[in-house]
Amino acid sequence: MDKNISGSFCELQGFLKMEIFNIKSSVALIYDEFIQNADSRTENWLLMSSPIPQTVIIIAYIYFVTSLGPKMMENRKAFDLKGILIVYNFGVVALSVYMIHEFVMSGWGTGYSFRCDLVDYSNSPQAIRMAETCWLYYFSKFIEMLDTIFFVLRKKNSQLTFLHVYHHAIMPFTWWFGVRFSAGGLGTFHALLNSIVHVIMYTYYGLTAMGPNYQKYLWWKKYLTTIQLIQFVMVTTHISQYFFIKDCNYQFPIFVYIIGLYGLIFLFLFLNFWYHAYTKGKRLPKVLQAQTWAHHTNGVMNGNADHEKYQ
Repeated sequence: MDKNISGSFCELQGFLKMEIFNIKSSVALIYDEFIQNADSRTENWLLMSSPIPQTVIIIAYIYFVTSLGPKMMENRKAFDLKGILIVYNFGVVALSVYMIHEFVMSGWGTGYSFRCDLVDYSNSPQAIRMAETCWLYYFSKFIEMLDTIFFVLRKKNSQLTFLHVYHHAIMPFTWWFGVRFSAGGLGTFHALLNSIVHVIMYTYYGLTAMGPNYQKYLWWKKYLTTIQLIQFVMVTTHISQYFFIKDCNYQFPIFVYIIGLYGLIFLFLFLNFWYHAYTKGKRLPKVLQAQTWAHHTNGVMNGNADHEKYQ
């Protein structure tokens, strides 16, 4: 009887091992077929060999900012990062200015029609320049994860919203596929716009981090939400053209749907904020208006409208 049980157990073990092997083989086959359509120009660039390295980084980021980091800081004094924040924010401004220049010079100011612009997969200097700019934009999303790290180290736990963390995690993940499969064309317009907005937003952050003496230079903070709304309207309008242009043979239409959905989601979120903060909120006392403003902006699209980020 024991021998029969032992034999059955061994057979079950062998069956499970075979099934796991078959599943692994199927996944590997699907991945190989999938990756065959990737852009060979970018396969050896940093973090581009497979989505696994970036996935590990993103998981580590989520774990640190949602669990490990807050626990480590629970019984510690918040760090004073004023100098670091000033350098960081103006560093992001400089990087964003450079990416704007490169996006313009590699297509958006040198031949793109702002309609059905296809990806140029050639090895021409301009096509390579666009691909490199796309990779730099992708890599900048990892740099911007420091926004959340600084929240944790400064014990600004109220800023650690689901939306904020989700945004910082999903952007590099989706952009890996963009760089690996579609580095250029109409799918990069939102990156150009986002870089322009980041110049404005991170300039504001940098000036805020410099202290109360610079408050007089921040009179334009009330326009930050308007700038964001304009960004999402432009992104959604531009990408929606695809559905009305005949014979637009954009190589990876899936990215059109992703960008369009992303633009609509954040357009809705900012319109919701606008209603609560500037329409509904106008009927509240000033203190409650400020609280409503802060509540609805915390974490929204990088926390870009958060006027208390460095206070």
